[in-house]
Parts: sequence; structure tokens; C-alpha cells
Amino acid sequence: MSARLPAPRRAPDPGSVVYDVVGVGVGPFNLALAALADRIEPLRTLFLDRAPAFSWHPGLLLDGTTLQVPFLADLVTLVDPTSPWSFLAYLGAHDRLFPFYFAERLHVPRREYDHYCRWVAESLPSVRFAADVGSVEWDGDLYRVSFRDTSSGERHRVHARHVVLGIGTEPVVPAPFARLLGDSVLHAGDYLDHRENLTTAADVTVLGSGQSGAEVFLDLLRRRTGPGQRLTWLTRSPAFAPMEYSKLGLEHFTPDYTRYFHALPEPVRDRLVPAQWQLYKAISAETIAAIHDELYDRGIAGGRVRATLMPDVTVTSARAGREGVELGCRHGEQDRAFTVRTDRVVLATGYAPRHPAMLDPLADLIACDDAGRWSIDVDHRVRLAAHVTGGLYTQNAELHTHGVGTPDLGLGAHRAATILNSVCGSAVYRLPIRTAFTTFGLAAGDTEPPRRTSRRTATDRAEVANVAVEPGSGAHRGRTAAPGRSTRRG
Repeated sequence: MSARLPAPRRAPDPGSVVYDVVGVGVGPFNLALAALADRIEPLRTLFLDRAPAFSWHPGLLLDGTTLQVPFLADLVTLVDPTSPWSFLAYLGAHDRLFPFYFAERLHVPRREYDHYCRWVAESLPSVRFAADVGSVEWDGDLYRVSFRDTSSGERHRVHARHVVLGIGTEPVVPAPFARLLGDSVLHAGDYLDHRENLTTAADVTVLGSGQSGAEVFLDLLRRRTGPGQRLTWLTRSPAFAPMEYSKLGLEHFTPDYTRYFHALPEPVRDRLVPAQWQLYKAISAETIAAIHDELYDRGIAGGRVRATLMPDVTVTSARAGREGVELGCRHGEQDRAFTVRTDRVVLATGYAPRHPAMLDPLADLIACDDAGRWSIDVDHRVRLAAHVTGGLYTQNAELHTHGVGTPDLGLGAHRAATILNSVCGSAVYRLPIRTAFTTFGLAAGDTEPPRRTSRRTATDRAEVANVAVEPGSGAHRGRTAAPGRSTRRG
């Protein structure tokens, strides 16, 4: 693969290096970009991350947990199945192809996915860890990216034609808990670091009913077997509901739906995302079944299940004291207030896009919507002031413009290829035109969905409508039509 890339219109600062793309942050999405870019000549790329090494949600790498997407949703396969950075290539490099073959697994363990990504990150020459980016600035013709090597303390500056932000998300801490984080109140992202203390505590409350909340609740339910220990699970959602996993339902995680969603008016998009919570904020059916089985087994032979599961509950206040944490709660449907006293709280309350100080120099150049969110085009490029010719792209910060597929690993490779095609100005990666059986809305210029035209005349149709089908005559075997009702198959 090759791309024609223009030379910079002026020389950068003495001693600096010019890259075609600099990626800030190395999570799975920017790692996918780095892996796909590795096969494009003469594209010059650099990916920076302040962490000492790749690590993917280390606080939630529980034994027995798997990805919620099939292994084909790796960094590259859904765009380039021949890539040397595929999950199958990783298995081959570690002599695990036969064990994987016999395991017949579609969904791989999270620990294995983390190890796979670490293998790719350590193998790609364009990826650099222990590199803390301090600022990203527009310097007339190029971006200037300044960073510090955290191991040596040395400071560096490079220039880039384009910048791709893959800085990931940060834990959401509800307002009542903003000043309470510590040993008694923690986010689920830090669960494994506090697991032992949570196991021995007399009373633990988990907030949030997404997959992470369910996995934390199940793990604590299995580990906490002491007499008198209590476990409570509260969520604002109307139910502990299974994630939508039907085959047509999953087509909301296709490029087809992403393009459709992006073209919708902003108010429509804002209404859609929260209404689609079961597509991306619910629980796998397997985890729900495991929780129910655990609760059932505890009730055998008159055993008491000391667990409370309650949906439709909003925590309106939280106060820490000598006797633990006191939660002021309200049940939505009953519109009743009540209090929960607990020793520990685990906030499985999700994640939100980061807005780090490194981007402050670009703040006045970025176009925003009416709600103050970045305006992002269909190619994931942030809209900037007209004089900024370099692209600023973002990964996993565009839920409001690209829909529920934004954080989904299954769209990571396609989004990375879309960005690379945009950067290179040509289709260096061929992307499929149609990816779903579902037709999401009308095409431009359509006034109604296409329908089959009938060659029958109005008289023919009227006659057919009054003819009863004889018993035993083909598709309507054993049925007769009521007078005046059509017998045409739908």
C-alpha cells in the first residue's frame, strides 16, 4: 500500500521531526490505527502514551470474564484479514492456534485480549510509551506536539500533519460521591486493587447495572460467604436487563448505522442514544444467568440470600461517617425516598470522554455544537477553524455524533481505516459499501421506501379480493378468505 503525501510548506523548528500522523494515547483504538498504518508506505507515524506499557482496564481483568464481541473484532481483521497483527497471528506467534481451535471460543478472555494488544504494542516500532504529552498546538502549517519522557525526564517536540486523539475515557463519578473517593468509595475501574477489602467488609453496595457492575456484583457474591455479610445492587435503569444480542439488533454496530446516525439532526441523535441503552449499557445474558444461579444455590435448604437487587433507584446524596457511608436514595416509579447505610460503595457508573489540558491551545479553533460538544464529521475529523489545514481526528469521543457503536471494539478497525483513508486522501484500505441487511432510513432523494409494483389492473385487484381460496389450494391450504378480504401473501 502506498499513499501520496505532501511535503510541509515550511521547515519545522530545528531539531524536530515531521510525522504524517501523531497519535496521542495508545488504547485499542489508536493501537488499531498504528497496526493498520504499519502497512502503508511511505506513511510516517508516531503514537505516544504516558503509561509505562500497554494496559487495558487492569482493574476489571477478572478471571472468567470475556470480551462481549467475537475475536474477529480484533485490531485489524475486519479491515485487513491478512495483517500480521491479527488475533490469529498472535495465537500463531505464541503456539496457541491448536488450543484455540479445540476451545471453540468465539469470545476470548479479557486477559488474553489484553495480552494480545500488549504483544502488538511492543512489536510496532511506531508506538512509544512513557511519553507524557504536554501540549498539542497548531503552528501555522503543522501541529506541534510536545512531550516528556517520563523515564529519563527529557523533553521532546515533534511536528505532525495530522493528530489522532485516542486518549480514552475517564471514570464517571456521580456528583454525590465527588469528594468521597478513597477506601470506602471507589470506581469499578479500580476494583481489583480493593478486592480483598471488599470481600471482608460487612456491607457492600454496587451502583450501576452495566456489564462491569454485573461482573463486580457476581464476583463479590461468589467471594463473600461470611455470616451476616450483605451485598446490595442498585441501578437507575428500569431493570437488570440483558444486552440486545439478536443478529439484526447487532447491526446497530455497523458502519451503515453509523453513517445513518451521523446524518440525523442533532436533537434526534440526542434523543436516540439514551433510548438505546440496552444496545451498549446492559448485561450479557450469560452473566445474568450466572448471577441468578448463584442466588438460587444460596437459597437451597432454607439458606438465606443476603443480597438486595433494586432497579429504578437514583442516589441523590452520599455522606461518609464513622459508621460507613449513608446513601440518600429515591425509587423512581414509587417516587419514594429511602436511606441505605453501607460500609463500601463500588461505582460501576461508566466512563466519559476526557478533555485534558494538553488540548487547551486548540480550544479556540474547535467548532462545537449547541451543547458545547465537539462537532465531528463522518470521517471522525473534528471541525476546526478554516485556516487549520491539518486534520484533528478523535476515537471514542463521538458518541453524540456517531452513535452507540462509538465505544464498540467491533468498529475499531473500520474507524481506523476510515481515518487513514482520510489522512492519505485515497482509499488505501478498501471498505465495504454495505455492511448490514437493515435499511436505516431513506436514501437522499427518496420519498418513500421502494415497493414492488403490480401489473394487475384495478379491476383485477378488485376481483381477486372477492375470490375465496378453495381448501387444499397451495399456500393457503385449509383456509378460506372472508368476503372482501384479500388472500395475497404479504
